[in-house]
Amino acid sequence: MSRFSEIKDLILGLEGDFEKFYDKSNQAAGTRVRKGMQDLKNLAQDIRKEVQDKKNEG
Repeated sequence: MSRFSEIKDLILGLEGDFEKFYDKSNQAAGTRVRKGMQDLKNLAQDIRKEVQDKKNEG
């Protein structure tokens, strides 16, 4: 369940940058959002692989 916590923490950590980018048009925050979303994608891919491996173990 710690992997789920990692995802939640990552998303919550990006909340301020999302607000700055969308509400205040802060371009630097947009860069941080994009990096955070890439990290989220990579984390999700790792979790998918873990789940698949665990499922295939039996």
